[in-house]
Amino acid sequence: MAKATNFVTLADESILTKIYLLRGKKVMMDFDLSEMYAVENKQLKRQVRRNIERFPPDFMFVLTAKEYESLRSQIGTLKRGTHSKYLPMAFTEYGVAMLSSVLNSKTAIDVNIQIIRVFGKIREMLSANKDILLKIEKIEKRIMKQDGNIKKHEDDINLIFEALKKLLHPPQPPRQRIGFKP
Repeated sequence: MAKATNFVTLADESILTKIYLLRGKKVMMDFDLSEMYAVENKQLKRQVRRNIERFPPDFMFVLTAKEYESLRSQIGTLKRGTHSKYLPMAFTEYGVAMLSSVLNSKTAIDVNIQIIRVFGKIREMLSANKDILLKIEKIEKRIMKQDGNIKKHEDDINLIFEALKKLLHPPQPPRQRIGFKP
């Protein structure tokens, strides 16, 4: 008989709400990660400190007091005395990946895989938006080179909006009907 697996699933949206932009990097905080991994925050920090050589500054950094206060004002649920007396650690995508080697539980590994996938989706979205911006810039340069014909500019602007609509809402392939076919 097959053994039942204890696979923890989190919605991508719940992971996205726990990704913050600090020091120009997308990071996740230690208290959020420990909650998702189902371990105590002090245990997560202890394991990171024991393996600190695995966490260079581009993988993990400790927040300053000012950054922590700013973060507390953004997250209404953080209250004094309910969290660690030490400043929180912020983990980049690489640091989150490294945590799976430090926290060696099945839950940590499963959740880690999901988090890495969300970071990958964010990267894909950013690159897609970059392509759209480059196309808009190219069209804008072409319009600026042309003469001052207002009618031509209106047509070009309409063309831009049509191109944007196609990029933002690509056509869906036709769906096959499900059910009885006479």
